[in-house]
Amino acid sequence: MRSRSNSGVKLDNYARLVQQTILCHQDPVTGLLPASEEQRHAWVRDNVYSILSVWALALAYRKNADRDEDKAKAYELEQSVVKLMRGLLQCMMRQLEKVEKFKYSQSPMDALHAKYSIKTCATVVGDDQWGHLQVDATSLYLLFVAQMTASGLHIIYTQDEVDIIQNLMFYIEAAYKIADYGMWERGDKTNQGIPELNASSVGMAKAALEALDELNLFGANGGPASVVHALSDEVEHCQSILHSMLPRASNSKEIDAGILSVISYPAFAVEDIRLVNITKEEIISKLQGRYGCCRFLRDGHKTPKEDPNRLYYEPAELKLFENIECEWPLFWTYLILDGIFSNSPEQVQEYRDALEGILIKGKNGIRLVPELYSVPPDKVEEEYRNPHTVDRVPMGKLPIMWGQSLYIVGSLLAEGFLAPGEIDPLNRKFSTVPKPDVVVQVSILAETEEIKAILQKHGFNVQTVADVYPIRLQPSRILSHIYARLGRNRRLGLTGRPYRRMGVLGTSKLYIIRNTIFSFTPQFIDQQQFYLALDSRMIVEMLRTDLSYLCCRWRMTGRPTVTFPISQTMLTEDRLDLDPVILATLRKLQDGYFGGARVQTGKLSEFMTTSCCAHLSFMDPKPDGKMLHQDYDDDDDVLDAVESLHAFHFADHVDTIDDLAKYLDQLLKSPAPTPSQGPKKGGVSRFRAVAHQTYEMVSLMNKAKELDIQNVSMYLPSKLYRVPQPSFNLLDSTQPQPAQDIKIPRMVITSEMNLPKDLSGKTDFKALIDQLKECPCLQDQADILYILFNLKGADWDTEYYGEPGTTVKDLLTKLYNKAGAMRQWGLIRMISGMLKKKVEALDEACSDLLSHQKHLTVGLPPEPREKTIVAPLPLDELTKLIDDASEQNINIAVLTQEIMVYLAMYIRTQPSLFTEMFRLRIGLIIQVMTTELAQSLNCSGEEATESLMSLSPSDLKNLLHHILSGKEFGVERSMRSVSAISPVISIHEVGNVGATKSERAGISKLKLDMKQSSNLQVTDVDISESSSMKFSSSPSMDGLPFPASAATDSRQGQWLRRRRLDGALNRVPVGFYQKVWKILQKCHGLSIEGFVLPSSTTREMTPGEIKFSVHVESVLNRVPQPEYRQLLVEVILVLTMLADIEIQSIGGIIHVERILHLANDLFYEEQKALGAGDDILKKDPATGICVLLYDSAPSGRFGTMTYLTKAVAIYVQDFLPSSGCAMQ
Repeated sequence: MRSRSNSGVKLDNYARLVQQTILCHQDPVTGLLPASEEQRHAWVRDNVYSILSVWALALAYRKNADRDEDKAKAYELEQSVVKLMRGLLQCMMRQLEKVEKFKYSQSPMDALHAKYSIKTCATVVGDDQWGHLQVDATSLYLLFVAQMTASGLHIIYTQDEVDIIQNLMFYIEAAYKIADYGMWERGDKTNQGIPELNASSVGMAKAALEALDELNLFGANGGPASVVHALSDEVEHCQSILHSMLPRASNSKEIDAGILSVISYPAFAVEDIRLVNITKEEIISKLQGRYGCCRFLRDGHKTPKEDPNRLYYEPAELKLFENIECEWPLFWTYLILDGIFSNSPEQVQEYRDALEGILIKGKNGIRLVPELYSVPPDKVEEEYRNPHTVDRVPMGKLPIMWGQSLYIVGSLLAEGFLAPGEIDPLNRKFSTVPKPDVVVQVSILAETEEIKAILQKHGFNVQTVADVYPIRLQPSRILSHIYARLGRNRRLGLTGRPYRRMGVLGTSKLYIIRNTIFSFTPQFIDQQQFYLALDSRMIVEMLRTDLSYLCCRWRMTGRPTVTFPISQTMLTEDRLDLDPVILATLRKLQDGYFGGARVQTGKLSEFMTTSCCAHLSFMDPKPDGKMLHQDYDDDDDVLDAVESLHAFHFADHVDTIDDLAKYLDQLLKSPAPTPSQGPKKGGVSRFRAVAHQTYEMVSLMNKAKELDIQNVSMYLPSKLYRVPQPSFNLLDSTQPQPAQDIKIPRMVITSEMNLPKDLSGKTDFKALIDQLKECPCLQDQADILYILFNLKGADWDTEYYGEPGTTVKDLLTKLYNKAGAMRQWGLIRMISGMLKKKVEALDEACSDLLSHQKHLTVGLPPEPREKTIVAPLPLDELTKLIDDASEQNINIAVLTQEIMVYLAMYIRTQPSLFTEMFRLRIGLIIQVMTTELAQSLNCSGEEATESLMSLSPSDLKNLLHHILSGKEFGVERSMRSVSAISPVISIHEVGNVGATKSERAGISKLKLDMKQSSNLQVTDVDISESSSMKFSSSPSMDGLPFPASAATDSRQGQWLRRRRLDGALNRVPVGFYQKVWKILQKCHGLSIEGFVLPSSTTREMTPGEIKFSVHVESVLNRVPQPEYRQLLVEVILVLTMLADIEIQSIGGIIHVERILHLANDLFYEEQKALGAGDDILKKDPATGICVLLYDSAPSGRFGTMTYLTKAVAIYVQDFLPSSGCAMQ
């Protein structure tokens, strides 16, 4: 008999350790593990981590087998792993109704449970009795289903189970916007059951989705049906949100040691190695102690100061836990694994030695990892005084199976029994390796032969949509409908993926569906329901954004391929040539660079070998030969098996799938487009063939419309059925109008209006309709239709053509199409508001902004008119909230939607624009835009409002970007005449023109503290009860000779405009909130216009919490005037300088506004003494502050900081002891 090798003996020792600490607790029926001897429930997260050591040991035995018994041992250990993973699957299968509901509701009450009975796999507590919503736990399970399957284990047995895993992927794919309870099951650290967005959940979900994408769950024995799919855009959303959060863990936790599992093994979710190192250093510097790491700052769990009889904490109680938080050896096991995977033997040895020193010896000398180390009750005061000096005592579970398992895995790796790649077979560890440069392939197509001829005239050799056959071109919404079928299982009551719009990563692949290659147009081409796609410049902007995004975010094998069809809307108004903007864009694309992206143009057929291609086998016909729609005929059986709410989703889904299946069936059966040929013999046969083809095409058109496909004719394979071009005489108006005549309808209906009357003295609507028919211009038509819309409603039958059937809504739609063709943006926006048109991606835009930890407000201040959005809302609820906040003003409502979409575009591509902004106030941004136009164009507020409404979408987006960027810019009327309709406004950057060298130096110095500033000015926009948007000059503007005096002093009003903009955007200096936290520790609170920010806030929150920043910001936002708010910020900034002085206290409640008024008095007196007149020193009646002080630079002899510093010295001097430092 062969002797046992040394490695074999060591492995046997580890096997005994695993058996005595983990496997001895495994239930023989379900395979689940309890948390401990006392807690007999099975937590999902703990079970997955605990079984990792068994899996690692099995891999080690298989790799280092000395004899057959070792192989048998490896198999036995593998089956223990499979049994546990399938036990967890059984737990989740019993809750499939929750999986189905949660996909739509994302409510904590519909979440999978976090723990189960180890005996029965049943639930053990109610839905509302535990913080069950823990996305990271479900994601961790899915991640290791992927890793273990890739290593050769067979965990998933049937196609039904494949569908369950696919639906669990849908369950976690929106993790980037789901507030959950996190890996510590607490949510907000006050432990009051408040869920919050957690970086650990977002990161683990991202890792799980990436690991499972295109994985065959049956392993090497599987076919196409057992492959699961993740949507690249959802993965990328998780990635961007995770990057925006780190190193913060959540709103209430500025750092959390649990993030080690995200930045290193097992998730490896962060691709930026710099961010990985920053986060790791934050954890070590702020949380590490002598016995491990704290979970997070002010964690009260099992500390001597925690009340064991109370589940929640009082907010001010959290301060008691500072410096005595329990330390967990668990996190050193993560750092050991991190050192192994990052190839840092010094780190591995350091933490192995540290861990060996705190392990507890159990029976037979085995080493156990304790749950945590706590400060003894009698040593608390000593630890407060001298942190990390007191000897702590072990408490809690012994061992904590989760930590014990990771300790064993780390030991097996460190001692060479396993290579890192063996427990990471999907190579997640390479996530931080730099990716190669991406070349984006762009295929330009022409919608029609006529457009193709125009393009060829300009030297572009392109194909039409019909020419690319056998490749089929379809809109992105068809791809959304296709993915909605993924994971659908009628027997289990699973409806598949909820319908969601496809992002550019998804539409930039080629797809094989039913042995046919499909290409899909980007989403922005498909946005025909809203007016953004009518603006050629906006189309170009969205194309540039998408190409830049692809260049930065593409991670898949093969190149991204963007199909860019040139449609009728991209031609000039006479339809005879390309829009110059589109033409210039096509030339840039041919040059090879556009929007910072490397591009290559060509035909779709040329890109087949280099493109990323996905095979959607779930759309293939069934094995019995049934076509897709035949499988869904018996819907009643489906609906009988599900409950009412579930049935609602299912019925809607089944109908959509049925339409989709029939659409695809007919599309693929339709004949290939062929050139027209000469006449054929057999007149009757030819007639029947044409009639049959016509019938099929009409049927196909109807199916396309049922799927809500816009511009249907572009995507059909035949020229038989083409939608005629819209007539420009829909309402008998033939004369184009000069730009100066285009105005927004007055939007106010009064008794003085000269409306036709009937014999009874009431409005004669028939005569009004007659006037409408005779109107010479669109403006008058819009006025009349607005009157009818308000007085009779959208559904009133006008009998416009002499017979019933033409409603006000129908006429508005015709007018909208006509205004769209002529690019009359003011009318387009106004009619969009009346027709209640919605930006299709509005809810996604809102979710994107919220996921980046930004709150949104809509409507104008103050509350309750200004409404705050803190959680994602469905599209209908969101638009209703916007309408309510806009007080039914359709101008404000439409602009709010538009600006929300632009903000989301910028936060995805340029998140640095939003530094230190936590609340985006869209109403104030609209005010800022209106005011800038009024001042720069030297016009009235009403004219400025009309100019704003008449800006093209691209110009409005450009104006918003300049406001956010903080760069100096100017607005002026442009002499170019791209359109004869809309007035053209030029927005251009300007430098430090007119500023002296010393002034420029002062600005540079200021930017060290006050980082980015902008050059806009705000005046009030008053929304009257009659739903009109009127402009009234703010009283504070009366003393400012601006902009009339701009010719004599180009800097007049500059700082007032900066302050107004910064106040409207809630922009503060970098590090401002942390400084506020420090000053609050030296006083009883800060009073701002009657609202007190108490010092007790610092007892609940730490300085780096987003929660604290939002709290401070909400107090500042109670000040309605943005420029006044910004001066108060400057006062607080001066006050925070005292935080660095060794002063124990600076008094009780500090009244910030009193300091500001004291500074204002000092300024007024000094300027008066220098001979300034009353007209120059005129005060703002709303606040009593000199307008000239608002317009003073912070630095310099007469700068605001000079007077604010003096005022603070005078105010605080009263609270200092007589021996204190005198402040000059």
